[in-house]
Amino acid sequence: MEARPPTPTPPEEPSAAAVERLRALTADPQAAFRPDQREAIADLVADRARVLCVQRTGWGKSAVYFVATALLREAGAGPTLIISPLLALMRNQIAAAQRLGLRARTINSTNRDEWDEVRRDLAAGAIDLLLISPERLNNPRFRDDMLPLFAASVGLLVIDEAHCISDWGHDFRPDYRRVKDMLDALPEQVAVLGTTATANDRVVQDVLEQLAGGRPEPLRSYRGALARTSLRLEALELPRPAQRLAWLVEHLPSLPGSGIVYTLTRRDAEQVASFLMARGIAAAAYSGEQETGERVAIEERLLRNELKAVVATSALGMGYDKADLTFVVHFQAPGSAVSYYQQVGRAGRGVDHADVVLLRGGEDRAIQDFFIEQAFPAQERVNAVLAELTAAGDEGRTTRELMPVVNLGAGRIDAMLKVLDVEGAVRREGSRWHEVPGADWVYDAQRYAQVTALRRAEQEAMAAFGTDGRCLMRTLQEQLDDPAPQDCGRCSVCTQPRFAQPPDPHLVELAQRHLRSRPLELEVRKMAPDATGTMRKIPADALTEPGWALARIGDGGWWPAVERGLRGGRLDDEIVVALADVVRGAGIPVGWVTSVPSARLGDLCSDAAQRLARELAVPHVALVVRTEERPPQREMANAVQQTANVRGAFAIAGRPPPATGLLLDDRRFSGWTLAMVGGQLRRAGADAVLPLALATAN
Repeated sequence: MEARPPTPTPPEEPSAAAVERLRALTADPQAAFRPDQREAIADLVADRARVLCVQRTGWGKSAVYFVATALLREAGAGPTLIISPLLALMRNQIAAAQRLGLRARTINSTNRDEWDEVRRDLAAGAIDLLLISPERLNNPRFRDDMLPLFAASVGLLVIDEAHCISDWGHDFRPDYRRVKDMLDALPEQVAVLGTTATANDRVVQDVLEQLAGGRPEPLRSYRGALARTSLRLEALELPRPAQRLAWLVEHLPSLPGSGIVYTLTRRDAEQVASFLMARGIAAAAYSGEQETGERVAIEERLLRNELKAVVATSALGMGYDKADLTFVVHFQAPGSAVSYYQQVGRAGRGVDHADVVLLRGGEDRAIQDFFIEQAFPAQERVNAVLAELTAAGDEGRTTRELMPVVNLGAGRIDAMLKVLDVEGAVRREGSRWHEVPGADWVYDAQRYAQVTALRRAEQEAMAAFGTDGRCLMRTLQEQLDDPAPQDCGRCSVCTQPRFAQPPDPHLVELAQRHLRSRPLELEVRKMAPDATGTMRKIPADALTEPGWALARIGDGGWWPAVERGLRGGRLDDEIVVALADVVRGAGIPVGWVTSVPSARLGDLCSDAAQRLARELAVPHVALVVRTEERPPQREMANAVQQTANVRGAFAIAGRPPPATGLLLDDRRFSGWTLAMVGGQLRRAGADAVLPLALATAN
């Protein structure tokens, strides 16, 4: 028989007890509730209501669910389940819960060996609060083994960063769609709380409808003013990365305390951090690709003020709690004012003044476009995947087995399948995906087009931010549909610019040299997919050496000069000299030079290879010929498609000379052209092949 939660004792409306818990949580004997906090707690504890709090960062949304949890547990209610999007947020929340004497545990991808213990403690009533990531809701083991147990005993369900439920939100995650399953499984008397600081009217309405879960009574919502009076905002136009690097070196040392520098990509975070450290500023790069332990160590160093700045992607965002952060600088603009508001909200939570500076870059739009265009696959690609799963029947298909069928990267195929799984069109068993027979699912082209149009509108609004003469804080409030926006009287528009002087030209030059100083090593391809997507070991006699690229596409180092040469049909001499310096720096003696012919660039690569050979004082040999035209490699999205696009497209005309050869290509998108043509040169008799690209995409 299914377990039922104990019937709790109805408590009094939270008053003195709630204040006592608040003061224990904050370690402040004078702490008092902010407007709407006490009311939201009363709704949850006394009425077991469903509540949405849309309040500015720093308002104290976590205090609502921690105090409510303590009071509910004392009244005999079951434990609280918090769905939380980031590990950094979970760690802070566990520490806060312990200050209230709550027994808090977490289940996430980093502690699988603890899952069984947590399940036993949960069944024994030894857990007051369990934090999980939304991805757990999509894990079959968690859904089958732990979710029913929790649904039967939970006293409060909290959806933190509830805007993620809505695909109208700036940080939509398909795993959050599983929250509906949890809501449907809850008994009537269980309270539900959604919290967010970044929801406009459209998102709020969507979240309210989803959290209502079919209940006849409307959700109770508390929506406060979003103005952050401690923040002083300023926006600057600095198109070149070197200008922004120089600005950071000039201004960060004079800003009090510590803060965060946000970038749009991991590689930019690493590049910015390395330049700051080279100029004596304590900094560290932070991204979602790092190991958990490394991220935790960086977070703790920032908390201890051992770092002046953490240079981070959005992975250090929602929920990171350091109350005395005194600045947030954006090295590039995010794609929406909503995202921007959420990130600047890290600063000024426990101090009276924090500087927030947007350094808008020339590459911002291209990066934003990439993220917008990756959101929804085209209908024909979705249909191709579903048709393949139908044909596979009970056998199903892995993500890799779907790569020959659809020209999408593995990550995008997984993301597509995750959405289809949540929407009931497919299901996952282990690593294999299966069609759901008879699923009533259709490709919602209209909704996807509407969301894309909204993203574009948000992008345009962010492009206008700081350029239209309007108060910067008021602009953010209006983008979030704040009911009472007003001029802040503090930002650079309301007062005057403080940071707008051009950066020191000498520092700009040093930054440019830094951006050009390190070529990029290209790893050897040792495995390659066959036509079915199965990875096979590349024979030793077809392997190349590790290669190099002079620039990364889109960066602020050599790429602008390379791009000018590609557009103009001939590379400048300084690029050829820089390529020769890369080869000399690699320390591998080169005996000859050849190149990959390009149908689109004419003789540019051949000309560059001949000049490079002269610079290195070795012969140039025209060995590679194109046998048929293929689509550009940049249009191929996964390894199966990429290798198929190269296979049979080139031939080797003659026997390579002895010694190591240098194989030059213009742009490296996947690495398979250099790897496979290099393998052909090896099979034709080359002792070794060193790949060299003008620029690489990754």
